[in-house]
Amino acid sequence: MTAADRRRDDAGATAVEYALMAVAIAAVIAAVVFMFGRMVLHQYSNSCATLNTNGVTSTAADSCS
Repeated sequence: MTAADRRRDDAGATAVEYALMAVAIAAVIAAVVFMFGRMVLHQYSNSCATLNTNGVTSTAADSCS
């Protein structure tokens, strides 16, 4: 086996390594969204109660759509 043949064989391994890195990054993103998603949703869904322009506090269910 020559050096050129060995380089061609490594190209497939490099593609697999990049694919594994992409899968790992996607898994980390999915985990972060899963862990912090409910907290962020809760913060945004209740924001209209705290930012009421009339100064009257209301519940999010009463005034938000």
